[in-house]
Amino acid sequence: MRPRNAIDWRPDPNFTGIALGRRLLILHREILSHAPVIAARLRELEKSASGAGNRASGFRIKLDGGPELFARRARRGGLMRYLVSDTFFGTKPRPLTELAVALEARRRAIGVAEPMGACVETVGPGLYRGFVLTRALAGMTLWEFVRADDDPFVRGHVLMLARAAVATMHNRGMFHADLNLHNLFVTQSGESFSVVILDLDKARLHDGPLPEALRRKNAHRLLRSARKLDPSGRYFDAAALKTLDVS
Repeated sequence: MRPRNAIDWRPDPNFTGIALGRRLLILHREILSHAPVIAARLRELEKSASGAGNRASGFRIKLDGGPELFARRARRGGLMRYLVSDTFFGTKPRPLTELAVALEARRRAIGVAEPMGACVETVGPGLYRGFVLTRALAGMTLWEFVRADDDPFVRGHVLMLARAAVATMHNRGMFHADLNLHNLFVTQSGESFSVVILDLDKARLHDGPLPEALRRKNAHRLLRSARKLDPSGRYFDAAALKTLDVS
């Protein structure tokens, strides 16, 4: 198995690095001409306390003549978020590593949001803050979807798609580590739905299919998320939980 630490950012012909003072921007060539606008917008977002997602860390960036982006600010979870919510220590910035993992996941045809770049700001010796940029998606999280769609057939179909997305992730060697109903995103094109996996901050890649123990960890975390968000079982009854259980 290949450990996650072996998947580091390396130069990619589709991406260019730009140094702007204490900030390093890595941008896809499609949005490279928008670098000044992106950098200015990220500086503004650093001062914003609340965004989208379960850590309120996601923001949309609209570009004139370019694709809409989704910028997710690197933020800590757990008790550490009360002390240093967005500052990290290390020589391998997590946003750059996540960008590398996302690119490899796409190469393996795992359904993840399209990576568009990353930003790392040095704030002291070994200390940094950062953002990960993806192409913005139209849709909603799986948790939002099950509460918005009251058709049991459609809900069941989308849950099967979520199960298939996670199974593909497992079969192609990715361990998510933070799989929950907020990190599965439902998109729709006409009458067709698809489910995309978000937030690869803690993801790990392996050379072969994921071991059973790690599959069970992902499944356990996903089921725990469903039970925590829906303790009464209104949206996730026993059958729905069984569908999500890919252990």
